[in-house]
Amino acid sequence: MGMWIGRNRKARVTYGFDEIALVPGSVTINPNEVDTTFRLPRREGAPLELKIPILASAMDGVVDVRFAVEMSKLGGLAVLNLEGVQTRYKNPLEVLEKIVQTDKNEITALLQKIYQEPVQPELIGARVRQIKDGGAIAAVSSIPQRAAEFGAIAQEAGADVFVVQSTVSTVRHISSEYKSLDLARFCREMRIPVIVGNTVGYDVTFEIMSCGPAAVLVGVGPGAACTSRGVLGLGVPQVTATVDCAAARDAYFKKTARFVPIITDGGMSKGGDVCKALACGADAVMVGSAFAKAYEAPGRGYHWGMATPHANLPRGTRIRVGATGSLKQILFGPAEVDDGSQNLVGAITTCMGNVGARDLAEFQQTEIIIAPSIKTEGKLFQTVQNVGMGTR
Repeated sequence: MGMWIGRNRKARVTYGFDEIALVPGSVTINPNEVDTTFRLPRREGAPLELKIPILASAMDGVVDVRFAVEMSKLGGLAVLNLEGVQTRYKNPLEVLEKIVQTDKNEITALLQKIYQEPVQPELIGARVRQIKDGGAIAAVSSIPQRAAEFGAIAQEAGADVFVVQSTVSTVRHISSEYKSLDLARFCREMRIPVIVGNTVGYDVTFEIMSCGPAAVLVGVGPGAACTSRGVLGLGVPQVTATVDCAAARDAYFKKTARFVPIITDGGMSKGGDVCKALACGADAVMVGSAFAKAYEAPGRGYHWGMATPHANLPRGTRIRVGATGSLKQILFGPAEVDDGSQNLVGAITTCMGNVGARDLAEFQQTEIIIAPSIKTEGKLFQTVQNVGMGTR
């Protein structure tokens, strides 16, 4: 599969959200009667059920305690970054104010300085307890190198979900400078569900699933504030990545009878992107920039990537997305903007109804076409006037 890009070298053709479209079904369903429930498996007992298949990214401009509580009440799940300002500073509001107010020419240096402050273990437990005291599901995230330490603290404090997240995750990580995380052992010893990411390939996803995680995150570099693709040249467009990882999930289930959901992470700023990710095989999605626009988001209309504070090679940037509405509006409407960034759940249920899918499993069987003109066909005036689908 693929095409020649030069002598003796082939490359696969891959696809992103803007290059495909979903085909309406031969049967349609009332959007109010479709089931969007996402179930995250737990080792013992019933799975953790979310009414909507949407997670908020573990980014400092998106999730804090207040946001996590509100997201949980609305049926989704917000992940708190255990290596962000919430656990490095007792008063993160002061730090966030500096990030928001700093000039764009100085922001990278400021972020590098801010994130050099060490994580305070006592703040990990404190933040988890604050989320639980708010009556919410507590999900937290760290990089693999700190997962064993932070996972134990978070679990003891009452966390419900732990996410091990890095730019690229593999089971076989080689390093002589530090001890690599034994992923299988970590998943086995944690009493709460462990989500692992990020990955984009069939073989790697299958191998990660064999270590026992509750779910796998899919996506390398598609986030709105991430510059890894430019800095490192790494990444696979999200449609192809999702389809490949979904195939691994299905093959793993056929072999073991254990279903490990995949969660497409990043690259989705509008309802149509979310619908396409789910139709391509995702069981849920993780979104950042769309939620950075919420009034409840701690970034106050600004968004910056998780990899930004890297001391030597920044791979993210602070972007201004603007605060456009409440979190409830972004999830459920009513939409007050015309670009598809509000009422994400309404987009999902309406699309499911139009393709004739009663639940997410049926939605994953939707016919997909390659359609590079899907966003531009007949949309000249929208593009010229920078409205609707022509919004840049």
